[in-house]
Amino acid sequence: MLKLLKYASCLAVLLFTLVSMNCVFAADVSATRIKDIAKVDGVRSNQLVGYGLVVGLQGTGDSNKTIETLNSVANMLKNFGVNIDSSNTALKTKNVAAVMVTATLPAFAHAGDNIDFTTSSMGDAKSLAGGVLLQTPLRAGNGQVYAVAQGPIATGGYSAAGRSKNITTVGISSGGAIVEQTVEDTLGTNGNISFSLNNSDFSTAARIADAINANYGGIASAVDPGRVDVNVPAGYRNNIVGFVSNIENLPIIPDSPAKVVVNERTGTIVMGGNVSVDEVAIAQGGLSINIDKTTNVYQPAPYSLGSTIVTRNNNTRVKEEKANTVVLGATANVNDVVGALNAVGATPRDIIAILQAMKTSGALHAELQVI
Repeated sequence: MLKLLKYASCLAVLLFTLVSMNCVFAADVSATRIKDIAKVDGVRSNQLVGYGLVVGLQGTGDSNKTIETLNSVANMLKNFGVNIDSSNTALKTKNVAAVMVTATLPAFAHAGDNIDFTTSSMGDAKSLAGGVLLQTPLRAGNGQVYAVAQGPIATGGYSAAGRSKNITTVGISSGGAIVEQTVEDTLGTNGNISFSLNNSDFSTAARIADAINANYGGIASAVDPGRVDVNVPAGYRNNIVGFVSNIENLPIIPDSPAKVVVNERTGTIVMGGNVSVDEVAIAQGGLSINIDKTTNVYQPAPYSLGSTIVTRNNNTRVKEEKANTVVLGATANVNDVVGALNAVGATPRDIIAILQAMKTSGALHAELQVI
């Protein structure tokens, strides 16, 4: 059966007066801490990377065709007084794998702290399961060594007899790297700190500055939608941690642009509370066309001179559903639109199509983002 389904959505703007209501319900909007919508500028993690060898594999390492593994093994053994020819293709490295080691150095990590690291095979190793990473320096973008990694690797999977589970050429080690040096902290050393907003917004930046100034005087200024500069008071110069903690816990009500996000693949609709619409009438109906194809086979009587006859019949049924009409006033918001459409049986995909049509007609006062 071939089923064709076609929906038609029709919208009309009933009033020419552009009257809308900015639906920010103060009673429903809760205050948010500054630390949840902004971060202290300069407080960041750092990426580390290194090259090393994983040994102790059960024949699942790199083949002797992997030149970097042969050279690495030769150089490592040379440090222990063992000299071998890396160009010797008879050298077996099936228990060794060349890997890249990556880690993230958290902000304010100190020498002696332990951090996690990840190993990823570079050559043709089949699995890193059961292997041990040899001592590997981890460098930052400036070329300096900030941590050293070493220890057993956990892959969380297996690969045997042609069957595998998870990715066995990537492994992790929890706390297997040791921080060797601390990243210098310059927070507040010049008497100023800055807060970077997670989502740049003029109104939110201004509200953050106002909240800080209301508690500490005129020490904060919003320099742009994404940053607020704060002059540290003299009484807090020796207690930057306490000062930043106090600011981070100040409550504000962040602002956000009116936006509706829809996912056509899953039928998901996410909307903000400050989305408004003009007065509209929405007519939503459906036209269903069903075509059934039936094949009949007629056999001749036994020992007769007749032949087999095959006939094909097409049965077409057309059903047009009564359109459901929804009228919304100028005080409505997108929540009312979706609720009314749900009440008349509109599917999520119907609602998405209607929202797109409302945006085209100018009745939907919000950014419509389709993902």
